[in-house]
Amino acid sequence: MGEVRLTSVETTTVANGRKEPGGEPADKAAGRRGTGRSRRGAAFAVWYLRAVTFVNFLSAVWLSLGQDLRRHNTADFYTPYLLTAGFASGLFSLILAVTMRRRKRAAWILNLVISGMLLFAFATAAFAPCTGGEFNFCYPEFRDHAQNWVSLVLTAAFVGALVLGRHEFYAKGDRSNPKLATAVGAVGLLLTSLVAALLVGATNTDPDRAQATFLARWRYGVMRLVTLEPNDRAYDGIATPGWVDVSINVMSMMLLLAVLFAAFRARRAVDPLTPEDEERLRALLAKQGDRDSLGYFALRREKSVIWSPTGKAAVTYRVVGGVSLASGDPIGDPEAWPGAIEPWLAEAREHGWIPAVMGASEEAGQIYARHGLDALELGDEAIVETDDFTLEGRAMRTVRQAFNRVKRAGYTVRIRRHADIPADEMDNLLKRADDWRDGATERGFSMALGRLGDPDDGQCVMLECFDGQGELRALLSFVPWGPKGLSLDLMRRDRESENGLMEFMVIELLERSKEIGVTQVSLNFAMFRSVFERGSKLGAGPVLRMWRSLLSFFSRWWQIESLYRANAKYRPIWEPRFMLFEKSSDLLRIGIAAGRAEGFLEAPGLPKWLHRRHLETRR
Repeated sequence: MGEVRLTSVETTTVANGRKEPGGEPADKAAGRRGTGRSRRGAAFAVWYLRAVTFVNFLSAVWLSLGQDLRRHNTADFYTPYLLTAGFASGLFSLILAVTMRRRKRAAWILNLVISGMLLFAFATAAFAPCTGGEFNFCYPEFRDHAQNWVSLVLTAAFVGALVLGRHEFYAKGDRSNPKLATAVGAVGLLLTSLVAALLVGATNTDPDRAQATFLARWRYGVMRLVTLEPNDRAYDGIATPGWVDVSINVMSMMLLLAVLFAAFRARRAVDPLTPEDEERLRALLAKQGDRDSLGYFALRREKSVIWSPTGKAAVTYRVVGGVSLASGDPIGDPEAWPGAIEPWLAEAREHGWIPAVMGASEEAGQIYARHGLDALELGDEAIVETDDFTLEGRAMRTVRQAFNRVKRAGYTVRIRRHADIPADEMDNLLKRADDWRDGATERGFSMALGRLGDPDDGQCVMLECFDGQGELRALLSFVPWGPKGLSLDLMRRDRESENGLMEFMVIELLERSKEIGVTQVSLNFAMFRSVFERGSKLGAGPVLRMWRSLLSFFSRWWQIESLYRANAKYRPIWEPRFMLFEKSSDLLRIGIAAGRAEGFLEAPGLPKWLHRRHLETRR
């Protein structure tokens, strides 16, 4: 995070020992923002842009309304700020509405500049005296129509709302955004104008088209890109079909959207864990690591960290698609958790990120809720107490038979700590695990470490399964969960091996856990477990049964129900896990960000070899 990382050294000057990201004391920031007047001003500006967006889109499909708006802008009438007919103007105002709602400072500046210039033009036309001299700005036709005065009032109200609400628009964009937007605009305009010139040349129907040089066609394309209706009479020898002009205008709209995206994108480049951060996190895990089975996954090195003022707690997170995505519980002493949660939320708001937590426990969820986050139960984590596990009894008959079948086939399991595996053997295990991976993407974020075989993870446990001929057929890797627990990290197997191999390995671990001093094991996470369990029981309501049927349908692709049933056979203790969020309207973006972080979704973009900076996992 560079300049916004909070450490116990940096937070020593305010009464409560805390500063907000960027070095500004929290109490000063609170006084600078959040007054009722500024909030109302910001809300008015956002709702004005939303209303304008609705009218613009409506005018694009309601022809008579669109014609009226265009007539107002070409005759003696003037529409309020951004109120013009069409999809292009609607998209423009929509983007501004969305970015203003996210409190983007750059969007506020752009709106203030454009609306301020329009207000100045309105005020000049309305109030400038008619002197009759050379510099006469008097427009009597403006004053003759009441609609123009309404436009003046609405535009002035919008500008006033921007000024009143200026402290509400604090979210910073990436510092490279101005340069990137300029580059996108310049390169995009050059490329689209050249395409437009070629398109005009190929479709020119003017009898004197031989007079139209390439430079003239290029100028025509540029004017079509930057204006909706250029003066065609200024371009002799050029006559194009209507669809050509429409195509050029569509390219213009796409270029505008690309420039706006580059100008308003959230800051993405956040510093990953440093060796010092990792060392401090490992020290906290050594003291408090048994509190959360997901604690060790906080050591993923593409994550960033924010510390409490005392250094006794930390929140680790990753920024994906404008979402600051934390996973599991905060690390460290629960009494110090609020000291890490508050600066994490402050940093998210400072940069316009959406704060969210995936897989928090009930204890952490309650503390997050005190800081304004709402909770949604995602599912349950399967935890097995090894002392209580047994294959005896009628309820375990199916599992016992499957275990004995694999054992009779000659399969054996070797259990070792990673530190006890020689380097050449570990290299072979890494190669086999990569060969058996399902797909090209390494999946996992909240419950996966993502760096099998790292020398710093020597306390992780590896299970190797061999067939009767001594051939390696499957791997399981577990990360430490405190001094006496393990949490499942990675499962890989040869697709041609015996069915039930994973269950056989898990049972071997549970029955031989005393060999490595393990008393509890965390297995897979079962999403919406309660729906499957309660929805199949007698007396389940129609809504619950319908919800269960819908999840069963999607399980054909995402293995939702199969994961639940695979965990349930061990008769585990079910620990609920929650997703924390601020607003229900952000759930879609949070879901997409979580899917990208877990490796289930991939955002389109440049090939990785074209990226200027590419964070790679250290080995």
